[in-house]
Amino acid sequence: MQRRSLMKAAAIAAILAGAGAAGAQDAEKKVIGVSIPSATHGFMGGLNWHAQDSIERLSAAYPNLEFVLATAGDAAKQVNDIEDMMATRNIDGLVVLPFESEPLTAPVAAVKEAGKFVTVVDRGLSQEGIEDLYVAGDNTAFGRVAGEYFAQNLEAGSKVVVLRGIPTTLDNERVEAFQAALDGSEIEILDMQHGNWNRDDAFTVMQDYLSKYPEIDAVWAADDDMAIGVMEAIAAANRTEEMWVIGGAGMKEVVKRIMEGDPQLPVNVTYPPALISSAIEMTALRFVSNAPMTGRFIISSQLITPENAEQFYYPDSPF
Repeated sequence: MQRRSLMKAAAIAAILAGAGAAGAQDAEKKVIGVSIPSATHGFMGGLNWHAQDSIERLSAAYPNLEFVLATAGDAAKQVNDIEDMMATRNIDGLVVLPFESEPLTAPVAAVKEAGKFVTVVDRGLSQEGIEDLYVAGDNTAFGRVAGEYFAQNLEAGSKVVVLRGIPTTLDNERVEAFQAALDGSEIEILDMQHGNWNRDDAFTVMQDYLSKYPEIDAVWAADDDMAIGVMEAIAAANRTEEMWVIGGAGMKEVVKRIMEGDPQLPVNVTYPPALISSAIEMTALRFVSNAPMTGRFIISSQLITPENAEQFYYPDSPF
């Protein structure tokens, strides 16, 4: 997690602490549902950890707040989870990180239409304006920062391949920004396929790339779990010396390798899983104070290099 993100989180925590008096005055029980994908890969494992940690802290601080946490391994289960929260728990607010944008749009819209407070995290819905609050990393910057590094460090005529995430609005934003950053560079994107932010899927996609393209100069994996799968495929094909890889999100193992000057992992781009903590805390603030909690809260993306990697390395982090 970035130091700037920590500062923002600390500021939110301070506001929450100051809101305690207001929360004490209104002892009416409020139920907040939290619906997120299962810990199917490293980033989501870190996000799940931060979600559980935030819920524990806020439950202790505000006895009138009750949290219902559900995790889903696919979009269909997440839809069922949200419908169950509405039907059996009568939630007052929902914090949701959509497994996929399209399938979750109508169910989340139904929650909003029922008069509930809705916070959407990270992966946006396919229809704008449904949520009260949107909390995410800067996906446009995430793609642009990576693309600028490619443009500045590859020669004209270089060939690259791209691994996309799960089909979502944020994946579209990242890829479009990456492509825009390469405009005019004469760097050729050979192929773009979905690796679904999954290590095994990325391994399979990269195997396909390696069999199809005899010349690849660099890979934008766009996620550190996918980067690990990509590098495993490259090593199995004995082509490690031919190309470097850029992932994203600041996995501690990747950051450590950048600190050590690994030529295959020259840089990384930040996208902290702790953004779920900001989303849950800001939603809680909606129910324990009179502070306005609507709009967009965007956490910036930065380039991690060997020179600054130490400040992004958290050895005790779950991710």
